Amino acid sequence: MSGAPGNSGVAASPVANPVMIKSQLFTTLSELELNAVTAFLERLWVKKGETVFKEGDSGEDMFILLSGALSAFVSQSDGTQRWMFDIKPGEFFGEMSIIAHEPRSATLSAKADTELMVLQGIDFYRIIFEHPMIGVKLLKAISSVQNQWLDQSSKSYSDLMRWGETARRRAITDELTSLYNRHFLEESLKDRFDHGSVGLRKISLMMLDLDKVHRINDRHGPQGGDLVIIAVAEILRSIMRSGDIAARLSGDEFAVLLPDTDIDEARHVADRIRESVMKQQVQVPQSPGAVEKVAINICTSIGIAVAPTHAQTVESLIFAADSALHKAKESGRNRVEIAG
Repeated sequence: MSGAPGNSGVAASPVANPVMIKSQLFTTLSELELNAVTAFLERLWVKKGETVFKEGDSGEDMFILLSGALSAFVSQSDGTQRWMFDIKPGEFFGEMSIIAHEPRSATLSAKADTELMVLQGIDFYRIIFEHPMIGVKLLKAISSVQNQWLDQSSKSYSDLMRWGETARRRAITDELTSLYNRHFLEESLKDRFDHGSVGLRKISLMMLDLDKVHRINDRHGPQGGDLVIIAVAEILRSIMRSGDIAARLSGDEFAVLLPDTDIDEARHVADRIRESVMKQQVQVPQSPGAVEKVAINICTSIGIAVAPTHAQTVESLIFAADSALHKAKESGRNRVEIAG
């Protein structure tokens, strides 16, 4: 985590406590909504005298202070540090670095042994994307505090919502399908490997692309190809379970991350996807640029790899799943293959 001291401890997601419940960030959330957000949080301990982050650091996390005390300082022209304000338990900070991608505006130091909750930027946008009502409440709370602190009418809730929406889409989603993008998929994989969950739990990765999609583009034009890709994205969305991540990588290539899923379960999901795609009829232009529509059938090939069975790293897991996909295509297409 950017700016965190090397000997500060980070633990797994916490159980909500009274300070969190009363925090202005969470006061409008129901118990179920708070539990959903809590699943994304990690606990961080900072010792007295240590810094949480320094002025000018790039920021990828926001924080909620549970206990202890923090002071904010900014650098003056002569190099001295000027005290700006203290942060009290229940208050949150660091949000503008993940919303606006701005560097840290101050140095945050612990006045006492301090306990924080950390929400990573990628999880902040995932909450907004997967739980939009919770996202609206969080953004509204952030906007309210920003208006109080900065006293700038331009930082209105509607402006912040548009800002957050644009940043979210740019950061984690594919524009055509609204599935997650390659960056989000790779970051999600990296996070699981870095935090050591792979090994204790199995994780499956499916790579899939459409069979002979170039013929669709040739016969029905780019619009026909886009309509087919959108149809496949809808099928993936309909089959995904809670916690699964479906992403469009590029062109007609997709990937699906299945946490806590072994080979047999992944094969079952892949077969459902393949069969659903095969049964789907997509209305596309009869010819490039034509108004008349025609229904076409499509097929997909799928490769599956499972960590740690087939791979010990993000890169090797992606490679194993991609190799299995190539085997599926070379073996006749419209089939599922598992990494060897």
